[in-house]
Amino acid sequence: MKEAIGIIGGTGVYSQEMLEGQKEIEMKTPYGEPSDKIKVCEYKGGKIALLQRHGPKHDIPPHGINNRANIFALKRLGVERIIGTAAVGSLKKEYERGDVVFPDQLIDFGKEVITYYDGPEVRHIAFADPFCQEIRAKLMETAKALGIKFHDKGTYIRVSGPRFSTRAESRMFREFGDIIGMTCIPEAVLSRELGICYAVIATVTDYDVWADETVNAEKVVKTMKENVKKTEMIIKGVLPIIPKERACECREAPEKGKF
Repeated sequence: MKEAIGIIGGTGVYSQEMLEGQKEIEMKTPYGEPSDKIKVCEYKGGKIALLQRHGPKHDIPPHGINNRANIFALKRLGVERIIGTAAVGSLKKEYERGDVVFPDQLIDFGKEVITYYDGPEVRHIAFADPFCQEIRAKLMETAKALGIKFHDKGTYIRVSGPRFSTRAESRMFREFGDIIGMTCIPEAVLSRELGICYAVIATVTDYDVWADETVNAEKVVKTMKENVKKTEMIIKGVLPIIPKERACECREAPEKGKF
């Protein structure tokens, strides 16, 4: 499955058209089992591997996702690029509900250490630009061609969840970031450690609680369903225009991290 593109997202992101002729692969890794079987299929002449990070029934909470198994399984299948999809809260007025964001930076407020290199092998991976610039450029090119409103930059704040922010936390996060979520940062870190390109299609579902607005799951799910169509359109549009050969530096990161 060399040159396959991985897509990590939630239930409802993948259209029936993308799933035609799919083959489900059950994977085991040194880190345990991934969230779900990986759906492998061909789409417009390319190979894709689809994984639902929260499981087939959306019953794995953010802190319970086996991210190391997920990314390792995709790598083992030959995936060299991953597009993550994410529902996020907005920390800035201009990032409105329904907007698409292609974040270029991140800040991790998660509580666990995320790495494949926790001894005896130690590597320190360069992570100044955490998202693959090559994939980001193609995602933005696609969104522009489709006439979808998007933000070409944004700092993604990651919290462990599964609870939402307090008002005080939300006000603090606003000082540092533009959007907030619970899932994509472990994926970005682990992908870089394995030399995989990774970028995110983030869609805004709410304004967190800094705007004196109570955030609850019902409101988030309603907006999330409305955002699925945009995400699907971008994924279907970008897959055929991603170059076969990588020109970025993501694949060199593991080797350069050796001590």
